[in-house]
Parts: sequence; C-alpha cells; structure tokens
Amino acid sequence: MNTRDRILLEALRLFSQRGYDAVSVEQIAAAVGIKAPSLYKHYKSKRDIFDAIFEETARRYGAFTDAISIHIQNSEQDVALFESITADDLVEKVKALIDYSLHDEYVSLFRRMMTIEQFRTPELSALYSQRYVEQIHTYHSRLFSRMIQAGVLADEDPMILAMMYDAPILILLGECDRHPEKEPEAMQTLEAHVRLFYRTFQRGAPR
Repeated sequence: MNTRDRILLEALRLFSQRGYDAVSVEQIAAAVGIKAPSLYKHYKSKRDIFDAIFEETARRYGAFTDAISIHIQNSEQDVALFESITADDLVEKVKALIDYSLHDEYVSLFRRMMTIEQFRTPELSALYSQRYVEQIHTYHSRLFSRMIQAGVLADEDPMILAMMYDAPILILLGECDRHPEKEPEAMQTLEAHVRLFYRTFQRGAPR
C-alpha cells in the first residue's frame, strides 16, 4: 500500500473511533509513521483527506453494487432484472450487499464515522442522511414504481413500499455494527424479511 492510501486508511480508522473533529493531522501522520509536513505533500488539509476517503468509499461501494446489478444512481438499469427475480435470488443479492457493507473495511469504517458525526456536524449529518437514507429510499421508490407499472408488484404507494422494505434492513445493519456477534441471527431475520416482502407484495398474492 502506498503512502497516499495508508494516509486515507489510518485517517478513516481514527475518524471512526474518535470522530472527525477530534483527530488532528499530526495524529494521522503519526499513525502512518510519517511527519505532518510529509503528509501535506499528499493532501492539503484534513478536509482534503476526508474528501478523498469519501470518494474512495463511494468508488468501492459502487464497484461492488454494480457487480451485483444494483445501480443506486440509476434504478432504470435494474428494472429488467428485478421484474423477473426469484425470492431466492433476491435474498442472496441482499445478503451479499449487507455482508459487503459489514466486512469491507472502508465501507464499514466510513459508516461508523458518519454515524458518530451525524450528531455533531450539520454538514456531515446531511451527508449521512443523503448517503444512508435518501439515496437508498429514492432508488427503491423508483424501482418499485416501475415494477408496479409492469404489473410485478401490487398497486401500492411505491414510497411507502420502499420505507417498509428499507427500514428493517437498516435496523439490522445497525444492530450488526453495534453487536457483531449477532450477525448470524440478523442475517436469518433479513432473509425472513425479504421473503415476506416478496410474498406479500407480488401482484396477485393473497391480500
């Protein structure tokens, strides 16, 4: 790992433990094993480091989700797949996404950092809401709207369907962050949730 990448990873580790404001450039440099002047050769400021962490996290997450055909920025790309997806395939896709979110170091540490900062910094609080709530909710709302139009899902409010689908997943993700030992149980609950949603809102399912 080169020095630029080490700076980002060590900074992210510190931010996720102490919070963004509590960490100095000098502390980041010490964690990397260099002096602050050397760090400034790579990044202009602590905010520059944060912005680079954000971009790298987004890149990693985007690469993984693209690989499993979940395109958060453009739900239209996924309509054809989800119109014909089976319950088993949907469960495996959601499990893969949660497993990645929990165990990719960058993604996991970034989420923990943002969980801390949502109560401290208005700018990062807004970023947390956009990244972990609004973006996901918008993706599923648009996807479900198209699936309703195609006759795949029951004719319900797509925004409400997205809330019903997303909320348990986010709750279980947070539970695993706080209590990693509960992950096996949480994954079983996650599967039960996805299968229940699939059965309940398929067009033509008993109401």
